[in-house]
Amino acid sequence: MDRIRIVGGKQLNGTIPISGAKNAALPLMIASLLTDQTLILDNVPRLADVAQLQRILGNHGVDIMAAGKRSGDHEYQGQTLHISAANIIDTTAPYELVSKMRASFWVIAPLLARMHEAKVSLPGGCAIGTRPVDLLIMALEKLGADITIDGGYVIAKAPGGLKGAEIDFAKVTVSGTHVALMAATLAKGTTVITNAACEPEILDVADCLNKMGARITGAGTPRITIEGVAKLNGARHTVLPDRIETGTYAMAVAMTGGDVQLSGARPELLQAALDVLAQAGANITVNNDGIRVTRNGAGIKAVNVETAPFPGFPTDLQAQLMALMTRADGNSRITETIFENRFMHVQELARFGARIHLDGETAVVEGMKELRGAPVMATDLRASVSLVIAGLAAEGETMVNRVYHLDRGFERLEDKLSACGATIERISG
Repeated sequence: MDRIRIVGGKQLNGTIPISGAKNAALPLMIASLLTDQTLILDNVPRLADVAQLQRILGNHGVDIMAAGKRSGDHEYQGQTLHISAANIIDTTAPYELVSKMRASFWVIAPLLARMHEAKVSLPGGCAIGTRPVDLLIMALEKLGADITIDGGYVIAKAPGGLKGAEIDFAKVTVSGTHVALMAATLAKGTTVITNAACEPEILDVADCLNKMGARITGAGTPRITIEGVAKLNGARHTVLPDRIETGTYAMAVAMTGGDVQLSGARPELLQAALDVLAQAGANITVNNDGIRVTRNGAGIKAVNVETAPFPGFPTDLQAQLMALMTRADGNSRITETIFENRFMHVQELARFGARIHLDGETAVVEGMKELRGAPVMATDLRASVSLVIAGLAAEGETMVNRVYHLDRGFERLEDKLSACGATIERISG
């Protein structure tokens, strides 16, 4: 099993290219099931989750051709996927595939919308809380689906097709919004989603669906209207840049000091996080190529943050901020409002000597002058990268174990950081 070795204490200087967003690429790939024509996606990141979803879609009979680098391409430019779901041969998504990635449950929406039936395994446990699918099932039932749960599978049927409806989510749900959006594109009549998630990835998926012939307005706001159409076509779409990767590297620069250009980053996708970083003492400059982050000489200031749905501070950057705050001057408070059990990185950060006290959904971080390198273990995707950020600033050697979590969401992280002067390497086996 691969590990990542870090020797801390080096500033980061240079350019880090930002990859395509995992959280947009996955639902965009799933949306290919809505049409019998080819969907071409550019800037798809090379990640373990993307490869796993390719296997899941292949199980349904989807043909995927990945176009590699061409001469003149930058080494980190995403891949281009040509996805063709001309012939769906199986409407069942089995447990052994769905259990490896929760987002794959979303195939239920396009299968039901286009084939009028789907049998999809419940996704099973998750390291960061229950994340139930009840809101997703509610949305599909509102659209007229007949749903039963049997033997750990959700069996959905809509013999006459789905019908437009009003879907009001009791709480903001990204996965529920994605599922309702995809299902409603082929439903008869008008669907209105209220209390919809406003994340940029929702808007990116809606933009792609509109290119395919869908009639969606209001995506990116709490109220989305979808006029159902009889059929969707093929299209070509470029995945937007990954705001979580952007924020992660920005925090790494704030942690180590230095001067890094985040090439291709879009500041409007994570303004709340950039504002927090500025409060913490980093200099953030927006330019034509993305975002430049510097911290030279000034110390790290303590900040208080509460995670919130977009446009608030993202839960997916909470662990990274906590790592940064371990070196701040003073105490900071970080409150997690989105997912329960999302403080599992606390005990691993403590191995660096960090002082963090948990009080319910709030972590109080006592800033320290220095951290010490240590062997640590990744527990989930975002927690694992917080350990890398701590290791970059810690004295001595850090060994991050179970880095397969990292490979789910960060494309060649060790290469991007070492190109900016970090002492970091992957140790295979």
